[in-house]
Amino acid sequence: MRIAITEATDILTQVMRKLGHAEEDLHPIIDHLIDCELRGLSYGGLARAVAITERVGRLGMPKESITVTHETPVSAKVHGADHIGYIVGQRATDIAIEKANTTGLAAVALDNTYYTGMLSYFAEQMAAHNLVSMIASNAGPWVAPHGSAEGRFGTNPICFGFPADPHPIVWDIGTSNIMHAEVLLARRLGQQLPEGRAIGPDGQPTTDPNAALKGAFTAWGGHKGSGLGLMVQLLGVLAGSEGMTDDMGGFGMTIVAMKTNLFGDGDATKRRFEEYAEAVRGARPADPNQPVRMPFDRSYQAREAVRASGGFEVNDEIVAKLQAFLAS
Repeated sequence: MRIAITEATDILTQVMRKLGHAEEDLHPIIDHLIDCELRGLSYGGLARAVAITERVGRLGMPKESITVTHETPVSAKVHGADHIGYIVGQRATDIAIEKANTTGLAAVALDNTYYTGMLSYFAEQMAAHNLVSMIASNAGPWVAPHGSAEGRFGTNPICFGFPADPHPIVWDIGTSNIMHAEVLLARRLGQQLPEGRAIGPDGQPTTDPNAALKGAFTAWGGHKGSGLGLMVQLLGVLAGSEGMTDDMGGFGMTIVAMKTNLFGDGDATKRRFEEYAEAVRGARPADPNQPVRMPFDRSYQAREAVRASGGFEVNDEIVAKLQAFLAS
């Protein structure tokens, strides 16, 4: 079905309010979920809201507050107290922006959270403040290291952001062949997974999302992608998480932010970013019908197109589940 952006926003607002999220925390959650939908990542949008209602239904809302447990002029540690990562990540991003704008460089870690979402959502905000950023977030042991058939690290996104006009350069990837939210959505909708993305509990390849959730996902990029995923897991440990985190909690995230003028003329640095991006886009395409893109070009264009249209497609069952939660 097609849903208006305004209607989707209203539904999410009602859902998050009913769950008990504070009014000041509604915007970072809802804006993050809507941004996923606008960029074509539906598994991280309204479908993720359903998963949030299910988790809160099992565990309840956190009783403790998010706190800063350690701080220096250039760093901070944020304890998430099991609050959702959209909120905790936003607090950490705000701190990173403030510190980097003051000192030129900042490192902020957060721990004990879940569902950190799209790291590009945070990188884009930092780029708007002329900050170059690196963000890494670990998760539950869902992904099998190269050569293994058993999960040891998370889907573990890593993201880099660079300020540029007309939009920032942002590269945000998961280090697994499939994201946890995609598997959950496939299970919810009764769909099979693409081949090569998962391993069942018997150690054999599977396309069954139920078997995948009992087994493991495969790492992106063979041994190289597996190594990158393991390093992201360790950056989460640096932030305060355990190496083997809970299945759906206790995640860690590390943010490093740098002003473009940290090593000289910031305006000139940003201009060089933009000139290089245009050089990449200007490379002769292997397929004349497929122009070369820079990271984030597709997301930016998709988001603008959906905003202009006023709405997006969403699975009927997902909307029905959210409406049933509101009616319960």
